[in-house]
Formats: sequence, C-alpha cells, structure tokens
Amino acid sequence: MTDFETLLRGKPLMAILRNVPVDRAVALAETVWASGLGAVEVPIQTPDAVACLRAVASAAAAHGAVVGAGTVVTVEQVSVAADAGAAFTVAPGLDLDVVAASVAAGLPHLPGVATPSEVHHAVKAGCGWLKAFPAGSLGPNWLREVRGPFPDVRFVATGGIGAHNARDFLAAGAEALGVGGAVTRDGGLDELLAVLRA
Repeated sequence: MTDFETLLRGKPLMAILRNVPVDRAVALAETVWASGLGAVEVPIQTPDAVACLRAVASAAAAHGAVVGAGTVVTVEQVSVAADAGAAFTVAPGLDLDVVAASVAAGLPHLPGVATPSEVHHAVKAGCGWLKAFPAGSLGPNWLREVRGPFPDVRFVATGGIGAHNARDFLAAGAEALGVGGAVTRDGGLDELLAVLRA
C-alpha cells in the first residue's frame, strides 16, 4: 500500500484533474510525474470522471507512478476507485465509514478538515495526512495555528491555491498543495511548477 509519506514527502503538488478531457488529463498527469514535484488526483463524481481515472491510472502504471481518486464521499465510491486503479482516495470532508472502507481496500485516505475537532477525529481514525479544505478561505494562518496542538499531522492545503499564494501555504507548514483550477487552465501548470521549483 502506498502511503502519503512515500507519495508526497518532498513533492509539494497534488494536481487535481477535475472535469478534464481524458487526453488532456493524461498529458497533464505526465507533466506532473515528469517534474518529480507531485502526485495526481482525479475526482470521480461522474461516470466520465471514472473513465478518466481509469485512463490516467493506466498511464501511471506505464510511468511507474500512481493516481488517486478524489471526491470520494461514499463507501461505494471507494470500490469504484479501487476498481479503476486508484492508489489512494481523497475527500472534501471527514467520513469515518469512508476512511475505514479505504483502509480496508488498501488505499490510504486523505480526508478534508476545517476545524480542530475534525483534525482530532481524523487522527483518532488513523489518518496522519489531512486535507485542509477550503484552504483559500481558511488561510495560511489557520494552518500555522492548528499545527500547534497537532504537530505530527501533515497537511495538504487544498482549494483556492495557485502560483500567487502557493509559497504562503508552504511557508505556513503545508507539506503539499492540492491545486485544481490553477493546474487545469492553459499555462497554469507550468506557472505553478516554476514557483515550486524556485
């Protein structure tokens, strides 16, 4: 089982490929993998998105990489993600049934949290890596402050992040950044990778 420590340590980008045509999703994923700077997540809210995940997972295998399934909010979606070739699951919030199902399927889970109570419950459920969401609204100071009582938790700051504020969240202690819109718009991935390499 791939864990987030292996997947993301030293790799500051989790590229979120939401509602992207399959060919473009594969091309963007290949760019991320080739950069050595990150991982890839494909949200699976629609049947088309599941097909996209399957295609990106196939490409990942050819590159010795992995891809995760995002917006996994039900136990049933955990099975769908596993069947499509996902190596991990990501959710916008914390659902303990989804955490348990993911672990049982051999897929590490990255739940979304926005309060200290959610962080506490996620840690109790065995999650050492958490998605701070929506990070753009929470702000870097939230991350800085919540890490005080939870120094061992690793956060992937997600939502509202791009080249303009990526450094602020990394400086606040984020291990990685979950980035969707800024990655999928034309030229956005190159712009972000340039900031992360600087």
